[in-house]
Amino acid sequence: MKKATALRVWLTRSFKPFLFRGEADERLNFQEVKRVGLYVHIPFCETICGFCPYCKSPYESKKAARYVKALIGEIRMIGKQCAGVKEATSLYFGGGSPALLREYIGEIVEAVGGYFRVTQGIGVELRPSDVNVETLLSLKRAGVSKISIGVQSFQSAALAQLGRPAPDTAAIKSALAQVPFETVSVDLIFATPRQTFEDLRRDIDTAFAIGANHAAIYPFVNFSFAQNRGGTMGEREKRALLYRIGEYCEGKGYVRTSVWTFAKESGALYSSMTRDNFLGFGCSATSLLMDQFKINTFSVDEYINRVGETRLPTSLTLRFTRRQRMVYYLFWTAYTARIDPRGFEDTFGVALEKEFGLELFLARAAGLIEKKNGIYRLTRRGIYYYYYFEQFYTLAYIDKMWGVMRKTAFPDRIAL
Repeated sequence: MKKATALRVWLTRSFKPFLFRGEADERLNFQEVKRVGLYVHIPFCETICGFCPYCKSPYESKKAARYVKALIGEIRMIGKQCAGVKEATSLYFGGGSPALLREYIGEIVEAVGGYFRVTQGIGVELRPSDVNVETLLSLKRAGVSKISIGVQSFQSAALAQLGRPAPDTAAIKSALAQVPFETVSVDLIFATPRQTFEDLRRDIDTAFAIGANHAAIYPFVNFSFAQNRGGTMGEREKRALLYRIGEYCEGKGYVRTSVWTFAKESGALYSSMTRDNFLGFGCSATSLLMDQFKINTFSVDEYINRVGETRLPTSLTLRFTRRQRMVYYLFWTAYTARIDPRGFEDTFGVALEKEFGLELFLARAAGLIEKKNGIYRLTRRGIYYYYYFEQFYTLAYIDKMWGVMRKTAFPDRIAL
C-alpha cells in the first residue's frame, strides 16, 4: 500500500488521494467525447466461483427479467442526454455469465442502438459450457462479432484449485468451427500456486488449437474477499513465468496486443479496458469520462430500485484533477504495452513530454521503455514492472473499494 501511495503522489504531484464521494450524478458529460466505449454488466451466474472478484449474483429467472428492464431503462436515461446517435467504438457484455440472458442480448443491443452506433464490434464473455451452436447462433443474430471464453485453464490441478469443471474441448472446437466470429479469445490464468510453464504452454497451445485467435493470459489476484484455495505464487516465480510466456508466444509468431494478451494476427482484439473514455451500464459498471469516474451500486436489488425511480444507480463519483486524469489515462494506455504521444496530445491538448518528460527519461534510463518511430513501447523489463505495479494498484485500490461496495450499496465516501 505504501509503494502504491508513493507512486501516486509522485505521478500526480499531489498528496491528495483519489476521493470517491456518494454523489449521484444524473448527467454524464460524454456528448463531446471523441472516442467512447460501452460496457454492459450481467451479474448472474449459475454457480459462484470463489476466486472471482467481480459483482455477481445467483441466477433467478424472474430477477433477471427485472434486471434487464432496469438495464434498458438506464441505457435510455443516459442515451437521451445526447442529441442524435452518438458514435461508440465498441460494446462489451461482461459478467457474471452474460449467456444466461442470451434471449435478452438482442433486445439490449437494440436499446443501445437507439442512442449509439457501434463501429468496432460487439463482444460477449462466455463460459466454456456456453460454447454450443445454438448459443453462438443466437449471439450472431444479435450482432455479436467477438467472444471471450472464460476457460481459465485446461489443466486438472489448476481447475481443481479454482473450483472449475473441465471444459469439453472437442465440443468447443466443433461449435467454433460451425459458427465463426471475428475474434475468439480464451481467458487463461497464470501464477496460480504450483503452476509450471509447461502447464501454461499446454493451455496456450490448446486454446489456439480449438479455434481461438486471441488469448488473454492474465494474472491470478488473491483478493482479500475472495475464497482462494491454495495460497499464492512467489514474486520471483511470477516474473520468470511472465517472461517465458512472452518468449514462447512471440516465438510462435503471435502478436502481443497488451501486457498479457496475444493474438494470431494484429486484427484479432478483445479488450473492454483499453478505452480513453467509456460508459458502463448495469450494477457495478463504471463510467470514465474526462472529468468524471463513476461507479454503479453493486447491489442488484438497489440497482433495480434506483432505475425504477428514474434515477441513475450511481454509488460513488470521483472528480479528477487534470493531472490525476492524465495519470489514469497513461496507466491504462500502458496496458497495451505502448504509448502514442499523439493520442495523449489529442486527448489533453498538451505534449506528453511536456507533462511527463522526467518520468519518461527515468523510465528509459531504467530500461522500462524504448522509443521507436515516435511511439514509446514497454520493454520486457517494463512489461514485468507494469504487471508488478498493476498488482499493487489492484490490491491497494480495487480490493479496498470493492470490499466496501460489496457490503454497502451506497457508501458516503471512499478515499484511496
